Amino acid sequence: MIEEPPQLTLRENFPRPRPDQIAAFRGVPTGFVCDAMGGQGALDSRIRPIGDGRDTDCTAVGTALVADNGPQEILATMAALHILQPGDIVVAAVHGHRNCSASGDQFCGMLRNKGATGFVTDGEMRDYDGIVETGLPVWCTGLSPNSPYAHGPARVGFGAVVGGRQINSGDIIVADRNGVVVVPHADIDAVIAQVAQVRALEDALEKKVKAGFCRMEPIEEMIADGRAVIVK
Repeated sequence: MIEEPPQLTLRENFPRPRPDQIAAFRGVPTGFVCDAMGGQGALDSRIRPIGDGRDTDCTAVGTALVADNGPQEILATMAALHILQPGDIVVAAVHGHRNCSASGDQFCGMLRNKGATGFVTDGEMRDYDGIVETGLPVWCTGLSPNSPYAHGPARVGFGAVVGGRQINSGDIIVADRNGVVVVPHADIDAVIAQVAQVRALEDALEKKVKAGFCRMEPIEEMIADGRAVIVK
């Protein structure tokens, strides 16, 4: 027979980003971060700010603490509270399971009490009004009042595929109204450098647009060199 896995496995000492690395992403739109990573990095668009952000702050930057649950499970999510450090964002993987809550207001309140800066899940949530009251920024796929279980097996501090992206504990999560982006730990410094270039280009273009600019120069070049043809 296949040996039964441990009911719960926790990993505390995964590589973490430095405070200055996290600070470098504060105030940076998720679109800029994706541009800095070649147009990629965002989780599935079904993972959205709870209530589409109408009642809550939906901006968060922090260290990913991955809680890998099975479908309809929350044991890993519960255990994440045990090793959570201030500034962490708990990423609760339920492998896209629907029609069951991945967390609720009381747990979000405990996360807030311990210093978490956000909660992300590829599942649904419940207790909307209570979650809003906690003030914790939350991203999820919707709402369901159905109750989960806490039997395991579960792993915390490792990684999981969430919203079509591999997220490892120690990556940086940048989230806002537009969605959730993961910056792999190994790429943090390179992305920070690229974000600075993206911001400079965006700032320059914004000034031009506000001054009346309304041309798409690459299209003009294609017409000029014959790559594009205008049919009259």
